[in-house]
Amino acid sequence: MRARNAGALIALLAAAVGCEPKAPAQSPARAEAPQKAPPAAAAQPADPLGSKPELPKPQPFTPPAPVVLDGPNGIKVWLLERHALPIVAVSVAVASGSADDPKGAAGLAHITADMLDEGAGQRSAVELSSAINDLGATLAVGARADGSVATLSVLKKNFDKAFSLLADVVARPRFEAKEWKRVSELWQNDLRKRGDDPTRVSALVSTAALYGPGTPYGHPVEGLLADAKSIGLPAVKAFYKTAWRPDRAVISVVGDITRDEVMQAIARDLGAWSGKGAPADKGAPAAPAAAPAWKPPRLVLVDRPGAPQSVIAVVREGVAASDPRRPLLQLINTALGGSFTSRLNQNLREDHGWSYGAASAFSETKRPGAFVARASVVAEATGPALKEMLAELAKMADSGLTRDELAKVQAQDRADLVSAYETVNRTALRLGTLARLSLPETFDGAASQARQQATLAGLAELARAVDPKGATLVVVGPRQEILPQLQAIGLGEPEAWDVEGQPIQPKKAP
Repeated sequence: MRARNAGALIALLAAAVGCEPKAPAQSPARAEAPQKAPPAAAAQPADPLGSKPELPKPQPFTPPAPVVLDGPNGIKVWLLERHALPIVAVSVAVASGSADDPKGAAGLAHITADMLDEGAGQRSAVELSSAINDLGATLAVGARADGSVATLSVLKKNFDKAFSLLADVVARPRFEAKEWKRVSELWQNDLRKRGDDPTRVSALVSTAALYGPGTPYGHPVEGLLADAKSIGLPAVKAFYKTAWRPDRAVISVVGDITRDEVMQAIARDLGAWSGKGAPADKGAPAAPAAAPAWKPPRLVLVDRPGAPQSVIAVVREGVAASDPRRPLLQLINTALGGSFTSRLNQNLREDHGWSYGAASAFSETKRPGAFVARASVVAEATGPALKEMLAELAKMADSGLTRDELAKVQAQDRADLVSAYETVNRTALRLGTLARLSLPETFDGAASQARQQATLAGLAELARAVDPKGATLVVVGPRQEILPQLQAIGLGEPEAWDVEGQPIQPKKAP
């Protein structure tokens, strides 16, 4: 009776506190195996942010095309109005650059452009520089392989005064003898110092080895020291008359300005700019004259005794900027060496730690240009690094891009195009590049469309353009340390060249 009352009391207390009473313990002999209940499925907590949205397909970006206008004396004007900010950028491009340097005068286009802002119109070099600074403007002049460019950036309120200064630089340079002496000496000193920069030496030797002597692209834009010593001010004046003329010029204007304001400024400041007395316009570049037969060497070595690093490069022929294949080759290059996550950079920098960075590029030129892959590597890994670079090029040539790489480089293409047209300064600079390459003002939009429509199969065919078979290999580094490494990967004996891109003749035995 007491046991039943005790059990009832326990049940009553358990009910009061909301729990179940424990069953009385059973002896081991009579205990039965407990029956396990199937585990209940864990409930998934609801995402407080909701379900993940599905991203739409990225929209292609088509850069705005400028309005094309005719200016005085044959000048072409490309105008793109942007009124969001009170800034105006101008680019004056003429279709003559270092590819037009006469024989024995490498660097003439470069030094001519460098002299244009050393005094112009009624102002000396110092007065001109002060006037530009007083307006808060930036003005620069330079030469490229296929053209020369003068650029200006200024606030809208100062545009008229700043454009007058730019017009003086382009159409009325003074070419004073005292300024020439100073600029020429600085130029030659820079060319002397170039030999201490292995990256600049690599670029110079690469083009010299690929194109050979006497060709438009066979020398660097800034020239050669031997030729610079013989170039005088009369040669600069003569080249200016040929190159900087209105019928060879395209003026790109971008920013907070109207058509009437632009045309009035051009008529006011460049209406008297004339090409009278200069040779007739050559128009588009003709095919280069037949040059002596040139077979690019397989391996070139420029010795830098004791250097802790080597610069390695793989160079082969590329395509012209107008070639319809070039936009697609850009996609291939982005995956290979045109971005931080490219194959070359991941291999040499991230995987092996031999380099701070490796890159590749197809040159953007009127005539067929070059493809170059280049990296600075620690000297003790020169051979292995070059072997890895050649392997990456061969792999791309054989297999092309992966599906993931294609999606990535197409996304990168869209971002790069937006960046190129993001500001008025970049837009004017890009339009100037198109102009000096004789490409239409709508070129970038059509090229991007071709890249966005690219297929893996189509790119696989084009990837052969980076095949290292038959390419020229250029190494700038300590010969004594790296020569055994190059021989260990089967490259044999290199040709010895100097820092000015000239083969070194072996010494004759006595």
